[in-house]
Amino acid sequence: MTRNILILYYSANGATTMLAKSIARGVNSVDGANAVLRTVPRVQTTTEQTEPHIPTQGAPYCTPEDLTDCSGLILGSPTRFGNMAAPLKYFWDTTATQWLNGSLINKPAGVFTSSSSMHGGQESTLLSMMLPLLHHGMIITGIPYSEESIHHTTSGGGPYGASHVYNTHSATANHQDQLTSDEMSSCHALGKRIANLSLQLQH
Repeated sequence: MTRNILILYYSANGATTMLAKSIARGVNSVDGANAVLRTVPRVQTTTEQTEPHIPTQGAPYCTPEDLTDCSGLILGSPTRFGNMAAPLKYFWDTTATQWLNGSLINKPAGVFTSSSSMHGGQESTLLSMMLPLLHHGMIITGIPYSEESIHHTTSGGGPYGASHVYNTHSATANHQDQLTSDEMSSCHALGKRIANLSLQLQH
């Protein structure tokens, strides 16, 4: 039976999307696991504008069924003053039904983030994203130090989860030229670890 690993993220400018896709490659490298990429709508500051029911591009919006049906979850957000972005926080505020039903209990989970500076609050953002997952009864995991890249990275990546540091002055539209080899390694390691844990935890 194939295990669907939900990679749920919000991305404003493309950097977090790039991380999500790299993590998906790690998930898909594990036999019996399948990465499912999903995003959330923006939070509007006015009532005149609404988001379309289906995104015009990129990953589809996450549905309650995506949460219920997944065998593991990897949550990603850009850093916003040391915390997850508002659209992702808003999404979790709407998951009371899944919490009451225990839809995510005992499923493995991990987190990832991106920021425009090395000390822009990445670690606190990663930790803040773990909180709703803990309330949902998920089994939180990071990246162990057996992953060589986190020993010597000078960019993103660490024990709390995968991360990316991008330069806003030189960033391209899709940030494709900005992912370092260490960041790619940590993404792959996180995706592969959650996929393997989902196979081991759920029989």
